[in-house]
Amino acid sequence: MVGIEGRYILIKTVHGKQDEVIFQVDPSMDLALQELAKRIFPLCKSFMLINQFVELRSQFKNGLVNHAFAAALRALLLDYQAMVAQLEHQFRLGRLSLQGLWFYCQPMMGSMQALSIVIQKASVNNSSGSAVLNLLQSQAKAMAGDNAVRLLLEKMTQCASNAYLGILERWVYEGVIDDPYGEFFIVENKSLQKESLTQDNDAKYWRHRYSLKDGIPSFLANIAGTILTTGKYLNVMRECGHNVQAPAAENSKLTSFGSNHHYLECIKTAYNFASGELLNLIKDKYDLLGKLRSIKHYLLLDQGDFLVHFMDIARDELAKKPDEVSVEKLQSLLDLALRTTAAAADPFHEDLTCVVERSSLLKRLGSIKVSVSSQSSTGNNDLEEPVSITGLETFSLSYKVRWPLSIVLSRKALTKYQLIFRFLFHCKYVDRQLCGAWQVHQGVRSLNTRGTAISRSSLLCRSMLKFINSLLHYLTFEVIEPNWHVMYNRLQSAKSIDEVIQHHDFFLDKCLRECLLLLPELLKKVERLKSMCLQYAAATQWLISSSIVIHNPEESVDGSIGLSKTKQLKSGKLSQALKSTTRSAAVTDAVLKFEREFNSELLNLGSVLSSSSQAEPYLTHLAQWLLGVRSE
Repeated sequence: MVGIEGRYILIKTVHGKQDEVIFQVDPSMDLALQELAKRIFPLCKSFMLINQFVELRSQFKNGLVNHAFAAALRALLLDYQAMVAQLEHQFRLGRLSLQGLWFYCQPMMGSMQALSIVIQKASVNNSSGSAVLNLLQSQAKAMAGDNAVRLLLEKMTQCASNAYLGILERWVYEGVIDDPYGEFFIVENKSLQKESLTQDNDAKYWRHRYSLKDGIPSFLANIAGTILTTGKYLNVMRECGHNVQAPAAENSKLTSFGSNHHYLECIKTAYNFASGELLNLIKDKYDLLGKLRSIKHYLLLDQGDFLVHFMDIARDELAKKPDEVSVEKLQSLLDLALRTTAAAADPFHEDLTCVVERSSLLKRLGSIKVSVSSQSSTGNNDLEEPVSITGLETFSLSYKVRWPLSIVLSRKALTKYQLIFRFLFHCKYVDRQLCGAWQVHQGVRSLNTRGTAISRSSLLCRSMLKFINSLLHYLTFEVIEPNWHVMYNRLQSAKSIDEVIQHHDFFLDKCLRECLLLLPELLKKVERLKSMCLQYAAATQWLISSSIVIHNPEESVDGSIGLSKTKQLKSGKLSQALKSTTRSAAVTDAVLKFEREFNSELLNLGSVLSSSSQAEPYLTHLAQWLLGVRSE
């Protein structure tokens, strides 16, 4: 019964895939006694398996759970050996028979058998940590009909899980992984540092610095995500230098068993504490909402006075090729624009920086990894227009974001802001150029240009201005503003930093999609229209100067004579000059070509918007604005 051979019974180990212990009984024994003895052999075999497991699993390399389990088994074996000693004492007194031995062994048979099953499975799979706990729990459920065995297995699980829960306690109360043998179900990737949030376009730090791995204990499976998040929040606060002190409670010690599931309450309390503390820290001390408002002012052009000033003073620099643009000069001009406009009142305006990209917006959209079904590899190759680009197409703003705000405003989020900014910035530039062309037309309003190429050009300029203004109105008042207010209200009521990240990312993705930046077919048509507007604006001065030649009347001392000469010029010579010069075929053809191509592209865009609006309802607003432009 304690693994020592006797005169009639021999112990043999059969080596193979799995070592098997066999008891051989002397065949000369009475058959009835042999059968009676064989009933007790399973108990003897269980003892030997358990004893061997205790010796092997007490080594350091096998982990804390195995150490604790082996210690609990050792206590059980002491009870078993005490029982054997008592039986031997009865035997020496001549009071013990085989039938009596069988009777006294009954209470231990089921318990030892159930434990030997767990041990065999653990040995075959070389289990450690949560795998051992799961084996014990599943065996306890399997023995639900035998109350005594089930209670023993639950006690063993509790003893074995104490060490595991010690690791868990440090994680949910301090945010520290104290796991020397790699048993915990949360793994830390030390290669990812918090600084990577400002450089990594995939924002891996927050999702992958700490992550769940296989082998979660079954009693923690439903709350594993909460446990992971709790420790992550505590880590952030500790790395901010914030004193993390979980509220002291009498029953904060985690115990895995009990009818009230006390450990679940402890974990939820720890999560609520960590979540609330971190949210208050980021909202109050680091002013997350103020930072977001500031980013909206600049990257979403909420307050555009600084931009008007900047575009005026940086016009020459932005007209250069991207490789020739001086970022340092642009930065100094931006600082000047910020200091001399209303932006100077913003406490965060110094965090704004200039960036000059190396590719156009279309090509940049094709290169970034956007998980949108409409963005296919074949579509990307088609996006880049074969035109020379300048700083105007590649200029962008960036923002310095420090830890811990970089959790929300990661490099990935800032890239999305920059894509929206570049689109808005170029639309504003097109609008300014068209406004300049409109002013040129207004300068010749006093002349009788009815029926000439100038009047035709004036109508075209008005149509182009309505197009770009309608587009800007849609982007700002139909997309960005409503979505921003929805996000802002959600952030006010958010209960955790993960909710904040989720709402913020949802806002950015929705803006990208509704601003057409994730719809390459539509975006390409809009860019084509913008390009035509710029070409027309650049040609306006030539169109006007080629159409009319104004001969200034000679100045006269006599006001009445000068006045009569002016009247005569306006009524006679200038009218004749206009009639003769406005018949220039080149000018008329140029205006008609611009008008024909613009109207064709606009009509084409309207039809695509109308057909796409069934799948993307938000395009209905844009279609209404642009088609309204067309009808007028």
